[in-house]
Amino acid sequence: MSAKEGGYFSRLVRKLTSDIEQLDADDLSEKSEAGGAQRACDCRSGEEVTVLGRLRSVDLCPASEAATLEAELFDGTDEVTLVWLGRRRIPGIEPGRTIKVRGRMAERNGQKVLYNPYYELLQTT
Repeated sequence: MSAKEGGYFSRLVRKLTSDIEQLDADDLSEKSEAGGAQRACDCRSGEEVTVLGRLRSVDLCPASEAATLEAELFDGTDEVTLVWLGRRRIPGIEPGRTIKVRGRMAERNGQKVLYNPYYELLQTT
């Protein structure tokens, strides 16, 4: 068996024995890398980052007078909270959507967060 066949066989066995969530995380991680983005697990506070992933949830947080739209982005390696200050809704920002975001990584309550990130809505494939 060649190395190429062995690699294919090991990937096939992994796909057959892994759970769906792990396969989805692996797929997202591969798409992120192919899209030229950084892995969220490698991003540190204070760095200018580009992350590509899928929105798990989108919430309007009107806790104060200024509305805040928050979304949870997952890239297969880690979660990043996206926060748009003063926004109630952004067309296309919805759960299940794949997006690429860019901004300066921060930390809030021990969680990674990007405030007012630049974003690009991606086609679903």
